[in-house]
Amino acid sequence: MEFNLAAVHEAVAAANPDRECIVWRDLRLTYAQVTERSRRLANVLSGAGLGVRAERSALAGHQSGQDHVGLYLYNGNEYLEGMLGAFKARTAPFNVNYRYVAEELRYLLADADARAVIYHAAFAPVLEEVRGDLPRLDLLLQVADESGHPLLEGAVDYEAALAYASPDGPDLEWSPDDLYILYTGGTTGMPKGVLWRQHDIFVAAMGGRSFGSAVEFESLEAVVEASRGGGGRSLATPPLMHGAAQWSAFTAFAGGHTVVIQDDTTRLDPADVWRTVARERVMLIQIVGDAFGRPLIEELEQGSYDTSSLFIVVNGGAPLNATLKERFLEQLPNAMLLDAVGSSETGAQMGHTSTRGQARTGEFTPGPGTVVVDEDLASVLAPGHEGVGWLAQQGHVPLGYLGDAEKTARTFPVIDGTRYAVPGDRAVWRADGVIELLGRDSVTINSGGEKIFAEEVEQAIASHPAVYDVVVCGRPSERWGHEVVALVQLKDGESADEADLLEECSRRLARFKLPKAIVFLDHLQRSPAGKADYRWAKQRALDHAAAHP
Repeated sequence: MEFNLAAVHEAVAAANPDRECIVWRDLRLTYAQVTERSRRLANVLSGAGLGVRAERSALAGHQSGQDHVGLYLYNGNEYLEGMLGAFKARTAPFNVNYRYVAEELRYLLADADARAVIYHAAFAPVLEEVRGDLPRLDLLLQVADESGHPLLEGAVDYEAALAYASPDGPDLEWSPDDLYILYTGGTTGMPKGVLWRQHDIFVAAMGGRSFGSAVEFESLEAVVEASRGGGGRSLATPPLMHGAAQWSAFTAFAGGHTVVIQDDTTRLDPADVWRTVARERVMLIQIVGDAFGRPLIEELEQGSYDTSSLFIVVNGGAPLNATLKERFLEQLPNAMLLDAVGSSETGAQMGHTSTRGQARTGEFTPGPGTVVVDEDLASVLAPGHEGVGWLAQQGHVPLGYLGDAEKTARTFPVIDGTRYAVPGDRAVWRADGVIELLGRDSVTINSGGEKIFAEEVEQAIASHPAVYDVVVCGRPSERWGHEVVALVQLKDGESADEADLLEECSRRLARFKLPKAIVFLDHLQRSPAGKADYRWAKQRALDHAAAHP
């Protein structure tokens, strides 16, 4: 059987109607209530003439036959309702980075050919700047918030729209071919919309396998039966515009669990997160690398919170250094700390469980369909191969990039008759079956003829006790071609100079990998999901070189 995300949620909701589905602040929505609200939204979208224009069988991998709905929102019940309602209308929702300035927003909405946008009122002024350049943008649904911005001209209040819509399910036949669209972060290049069949992303990352198992569900009845034993509570701390947070939420839905959202959704407030964990008896929390892990563990060490319910800490989207892992394990002795590796183009791929005293970063057990392919994308390498290859995924992989046939062909090559996703991560597959993840090729630095992976230098510098955050990039060099530059933010009240950090690095890295320059800054820019913004970092490194010739 193949799955549709709307059908999965409806079936689980029918089996567990009175169980809490979404909890945010004082709002507690049961599965039955979320079903009704998302059906109402689906009818709003359908009533505006949005839906399917062409079925999948008539399209190439980089093409979409559905109308697209932008989700320009902070976390909240509206984000998850927006996804479900769009799926039920057979439209395709897509994530919008709420930090974008007008020019970036204009590019994204035009690239996605957005027909509708659901947005928080706080973003109304930026949306107003660009809507005149988007003649196909027909429907604006504005979610009220604390900003107090009035409705844009022609927009409809979200709650009012739902109140007037029918609570009955739309008369549509959902398909496993219906799209799930996830835009890449754009931290190394322009954002691209990754097109997934809903069946493939469900199995790859959104609950289509039994928990802790590689075994796929064989039927909707099997999903429903497993959900009857649900009732756990999970909290994804990153924004829902980040794929990993969406995957965490929909995996919880498939299992019949409750998705908990922290009170403050406009920023990461560590105290708020831990208060929410204690108040809601959260069992699983998801974080994104050092940028989330460091403030959370510092607050946990300094405060007093009941974390006895917490069973699993999942890290994904960015590396969490081994020192921080040990601190988490010290504070949460009854919890497991799991690293999950995946990308917009692959879904979930690999994992690693850290234990006290043996925390590691960068070594993973591959999941179903995860392999390493050779430099030329001509063959699959065997464990124990010589040299560095490309991390790849076969099986449940995306259709392609929206509107870009050329990039689709490059990223999803066919090797020996099998289609793979190869988004650009460098890796080594050891003889013991473990895959060492080296980092994204687009931020690899070629210095003096040697390839240096930014993430391994970042991890080395992050191990220094005075370092709060670090991003490593390359910049042009007459002597080396490119040279390694580290941008470093120190902890408040701590001090360290370039020599201190180089000494720490030299204990962990070969000499040729050491930074040629270290730039100390008061703050490092990251995406709201905690990912390094390498385009910003490169510009800061160039600015520093110009100011210090």
